[in-house]
Amino acid sequence: MLVTHTKQELAEQIDEWRHNGDHIALVPTMGNLHAGHLSLVELAREHAERVIVSIFVNPTQFGEGEDFDKYPRTLERDQRHLKKTPADMIFAPDVDTMYPFGPDNATTVSVPGLSENFCGAARPGHFDGVTTVVARLFAIVQPDVAVFGQKDYQQQLVIRRMAEDMSLPVGIITGETIRDDDGLALSSRNSYLTDEERAVAPTLHAVLASVGQKLQSGGRDFADLETEASERLEDAGFELDYFSIRRALNLEIPDRDCDDLVVLVAAQLGAARLIDNIVVTI
Repeated sequence: MLVTHTKQELAEQIDEWRHNGDHIALVPTMGNLHAGHLSLVELAREHAERVIVSIFVNPTQFGEGEDFDKYPRTLERDQRHLKKTPADMIFAPDVDTMYPFGPDNATTVSVPGLSENFCGAARPGHFDGVTTVVARLFAIVQPDVAVFGQKDYQQQLVIRRMAEDMSLPVGIITGETIRDDDGLALSSRNSYLTDEERAVAPTLHAVLASVGQKLQSGGRDFADLETEASERLEDAGFELDYFSIRRALNLEIPDRDCDDLVVLVAAQLGAARLIDNIVVTI
């Protein structure tokens, strides 16, 4: 498996693969990889002959007071994990490579509307940072497809909208959320949980699953379901950002006849901000 930190080395290798007729898949990550990320690499290989994993802790998607400085940088461990997968290359640029004029002077990409609620409201500017760095990765790598995880449901919708709106020739693929045996969605930030908090954390998915079952059974009083779920989570010790039932396609408020729903949650538990969701098709 190749590792590069420069755009030139990356471009030279991509030119060779393209000359051989290979398709290229990109899996963008911030590193500190876990089984969820590795499952995206496996999925990427199903859609392309070559898989590039980018590892870059992007400063523009962190707000003031967030965990940019302490976010785990674990490149050597990530390399060991990726050697066991179909990944062909790691692209691990530094900030100057991704932002030649500096993050504060960077040209930005914004997706209005879809990026402004939920995590966008709780973390102002977050999705502008995400779409800006992903657009840059698309320009540098020029992949045929890019793979993102369902756990970041709003993020993959925002990126999908960006690609469609800008006519970017990149297919967006969403991989399923990978969970621990107790239901907790795998996340790089799970390492922030204490042992006591880790024991409580699976309640997040348990409440989601309960709401999903009620929707499948015909429950349509969305406001009551949201209120009941929020109270259960707050009683368990979570500080809730949001708990919402929305249209799966675009996160708009559903009517009672909507067949495709997503149930979204974000909550703080100790030092960890946890997000999760389930998709419910009636």
